[in-house]
Amino acid sequence: MNIITNKTIAAFEAELRRGEKAEATVEKYLHAIRRLMLFLNGAELTKERLLAFRDAMREPLQDQTVNGYISAVNAYLAFAGLEHLKLKALRTQRQPFRESGRELTEPEYERLVAAAKKQQNDRLYHILITLAGTGIRISELAYITVDAVQCGRAVIRLKGKARVILIPGALKKKLKRYIKNKGCRSGPVFQMRSGRPLDRSNIAHMMKSLCRAAKVSPRKVFPHNLRHLFARLFYAAEKNLAHLADVLGHSRLETTRLYVMTTEDCYQRTMEQLKLVI
Repeated sequence: MNIITNKTIAAFEAELRRGEKAEATVEKYLHAIRRLMLFLNGAELTKERLLAFRDAMREPLQDQTVNGYISAVNAYLAFAGLEHLKLKALRTQRQPFRESGRELTEPEYERLVAAAKKQQNDRLYHILITLAGTGIRISELAYITVDAVQCGRAVIRLKGKARVILIPGALKKKLKRYIKNKGCRSGPVFQMRSGRPLDRSNIAHMMKSLCRAAKVSPRKVFPHNLRHLFARLFYAAEKNLAHLADVLGHSRLETTRLYVMTTEDCYQRTMEQLKLVI
């Protein structure tokens, strides 16, 4: 498998899915390998060409994004039996703040919800408040079933692990009413006519359609940002990073810490308040 082809990529995808990788991870890995295939243009995989690919990615992309590509490439190399070609990740300095231009604020979230209600998009309204009200991943929305709503808790089973998600009382009440109006009897609360759970891309597209009416930048409007909003508000209320990690289903506290980092603007305000420049 020294040459990447559509066939080898399909086999790699099948291996990822057998390993029960999250859908977002599968998509990210496949995107990176397709980009590598275009870069190689039919040439064999060699260490020199992989290093050239890494260098080419560094100019338009941030180092953290490049490291994401490297993780995907290394996973493919392990699958192809080419471990000796694996790349080292770039050394990056940990930022003390996150980019404020991509953070969805509470007022912006409220405007998105209001826009969904004004457009009488009942399904999208309930999806928004479910994702924000529970902090689940978009891939976990299918676990919000009719039975889960009835008992007020959902058991999410992924990658051999299980965690319980509690459905807040106010959300439970709204979802019960939604289920009754839709005539749902079983299965996922949010599903297509075929009975299958809603597709991630469909939900993301529906959310983007609210941007103009809600006066929110499209850069901030995607499902995972609702999870970040939940995490920040949960941590602000409890100040317990370990508990938040359990709620979000993170195995590493370092991942959870990224969710609750302050923005550059907040960091700047704190520095101004120190009044050390006299």
